[in-house]
Amino acid sequence: MAHLRETSDKALKLLRTLPRVQIGNLRPNPNSKQNDKRGRAQHGGDKHGAGNKGSGQRQNFMRLGYETGNQPFYMRFPYEPYYKGHHMKRQYPPISLLQLQVLIDTNRIDVSQPVDISTLCNSGLLNLKPAEMEYGFQLTDEGLDNFKAKINIEVQYANEAVIAAIERNGGVIRTAYYDPRSLHMLSNAKKWFEKGVPIPNRMMPPQDALDYYTDAKNRGYLANPEEISKDRLVLAQKYGYQLPRIEDDPSFAMLSAAKDPRQVFYGLEPGWLINVVDKTIVKRKK
Repeated sequence: MAHLRETSDKALKLLRTLPRVQIGNLRPNPNSKQNDKRGRAQHGGDKHGAGNKGSGQRQNFMRLGYETGNQPFYMRFPYEPYYKGHHMKRQYPPISLLQLQVLIDTNRIDVSQPVDISTLCNSGLLNLKPAEMEYGFQLTDEGLDNFKAKINIEVQYANEAVIAAIERNGGVIRTAYYDPRSLHMLSNAKKWFEKGVPIPNRMMPPQDALDYYTDAKNRGYLANPEEISKDRLVLAQKYGYQLPRIEDDPSFAMLSAAKDPRQVFYGLEPGWLINVVDKTIVKRKK
């Protein structure tokens, strides 16, 4: 009893010295109030750290090269002469000998028939975009030592090593030019035939490409066949291989097949109309 009396006396004494309970004296219990916002910067987390006004809070990032009102770096200096007209230069997407061998081994390309742009695009793994200044394919020398196929192929650009690799196996390679309209036809032949329009003539190469496609060293389709035969022997002697005789090959008809300079498709002449629905060919009168 004495202990309780002393405790109550101390409590009464404490209440007499403490101030009166008022609104200004009330405090919540510790950790009883949780802040539902992140509490970042002066906005209390409602902007998520992305700013207050303008495009910065909408994640509308500036375009590449924009310098917030200043003159951009690429406009403070004049153009170099090398880049003049670069957007109009012809492009040739590469396809290597290794890729070509894989397409042949997986039966995506039939080597018993001549191969051109249409054959490569129909494989389903290669795509040509004439609208983006792509004027055909260039054959590169990657996988040069592993290429073993005998093929009659037509590309738009090939170097000396690639030509030697094709002819060493008894094949034939030819470089040919196609105008943009012909490239659209070759990249998607079915879509063109469904239009019901006659096959037009292939245009001749422009002046800056004429020298390349008339040179026998490049196996140009406008070169003299006799000069091509001589250069085949010269190239075989240079690279040290025995040139196979195409004339004695059983597939001589396939290897010697070539398009006319005005022809777009193998076996189809300009002026013919292909009816996809009836599966017929309407030939023009000569």
